[in-house]
Amino acid sequence: MAKLVYPTSTQEVPETSHNEEIPHVLPLENGDRLTRYEFERRYLSMPEVKKAELIERVVYMQSPVRNSHGQSHSQLITWLGTYSALTPGTLVSDNATVRLDVDNEPQPDALLRLTPEVGGTSHITDDDYIEGPPELIVEIAGSSAAIDVHDKKQIYRRNGVQEYLVWRVYDRQIDWWELYECDYRPLSVDQQGMVQSCVFPGLCLVVAELLQGNIAAVLATLQKGMQTPEHMAFVKRLTGAKED
Repeated sequence: MAKLVYPTSTQEVPETSHNEEIPHVLPLENGDRLTRYEFERRYLSMPEVKKAELIERVVYMQSPVRNSHGQSHSQLITWLGTYSALTPGTLVSDNATVRLDVDNEPQPDALLRLTPEVGGTSHITDDDYIEGPPELIVEIAGSSAAIDVHDKKQIYRRNGVQEYLVWRVYDRQIDWWELYECDYRPLSVDQQGMVQSCVFPGLCLVVAELLQGNIAAVLATLQKGMQTPEHMAFVKRLTGAKED
């Protein structure tokens, strides 16, 4: 797999002759069809661009973010961050680029991952990117027509992302799938309207409360989930794995 290599403070940067033409880096544009290498090269040359993704070798660049997206995003980060704070060996990332394969480099709204020390399937590269499939990816979409519930869902499935959650803001719907026999199936909802992760014991969500913006109730339910024997056993296992 090709990697980009950049000069560090300890490396000598070759001088360029005044007569030598400096290679021009083209800007990213929506719909560009690029290799992952070229996508990264152009993305890194445009620091003003805050979010761009490569999905099946096609570039997608985010338009201005509406308040509904930003508010939903903050609530999910609060939910995931609370869980991670009390679950050793787990890490939350917000809008971090993920190198999945040679054709796909998404930038999910949020993700929750296990560290490699406790058996996680992703790691941090030397140039500070996530590489490999995180255990849980979260996206916020406008509606069921969005790329998040179509192309992205397929590449996450194909690359072994164990769970995938999409909040369709305009549809007022939350979908949460688990990977089962190489395909995604919906996680079951109990009689109280609660969904629980299969990968992260204790990570539970009352969908109706989140849709209503009642983050206090969402966190109260999460706290109960993290007091269950299943979560306690999970923490004990992760702690033991880190110490080995």
